[in-house]
Amino acid sequence: MGITLQIIAGFLIPGHFVVSILVTFGLVIAISYGFELYSLITKKGHYEILDAVAAITGGIVGMAIILLIEYIY
Repeated sequence: MGITLQIIAGFLIPGHFVVSILVTFGLVIAISYGFELYSLITKKGHYEILDAVAAITGGIVGMAIILLIEYIY
């Protein structure tokens, strides 16, 4: 998720490096925790905050990979 969102943000906000990072990070948090809130509200699945933390961590790792590639090239 972080990889895809960072690439899309890079295309949509090409000149603003920090803004694209912040927007992507915000979306990763919102999407990850949103799935957990959906589970809590609808009682489908199980609500577990550590799932959201793991998804956010994975999103940050994906963002870091793309940012490293952008930095190299």
